Amino acid sequence: MKYFLTYTVFLLAILSSTAQDKVNWLSFEAAISLNKENPKPILIDVYTDWCGWCKKMDRDTYSNKTIVKTINDNFYAVKLDGEEKKDIFFKGQTFKFQENGRKGYHQLAAALLNGKLSYPATVFMNKKEELLQNIPGYHQKEKFEVILAFFMNENYRTYKWQDFQNNFKSNF
Repeated sequence: MKYFLTYTVFLLAILSSTAQDKVNWLSFEAAISLNKENPKPILIDVYTDWCGWCKKMDRDTYSNKTIVKTINDNFYAVKLDGEEKKDIFFKGQTFKFQENGRKGYHQLAAALLNGKLSYPATVFMNKKEELLQNIPGYHQKEKFEVILAFFMNENYRTYKWQDFQNNFKSNF
């Protein structure tokens, strides 16, 4: 059953990616499962339902065709609610919802954001599922294009951010 679910998710991701009209968002578990079979970097959008800047980033950045194509072609994209209620098992640990005041937070979101719960935040993991960087805040499509390009094809290994950013040629 596990392999059937993985195959189905993978097939749907491939079929959806041909349309390139929206980001193929996956659950965290689905991205990790797909990564085991076909390794790719993982992009995680950490958001909350009440976050206005998260909604603006969805509307203005994640809906742009250039951004959509770049993400779908180069990453497994995950939407992770920073206040997710269900448990997520990752690398031998179960991450749970942690009550805190009126709202609370998910332990995985806190771990990925180094305890600095700020929304939206974009987290990049490499093919080995290791945390590379978390980048807090809203980003316009032009800046986000550069960020995506820096983390694809392991450009972060050979370039310093400032040099990469100064020499980047935009598709906009």
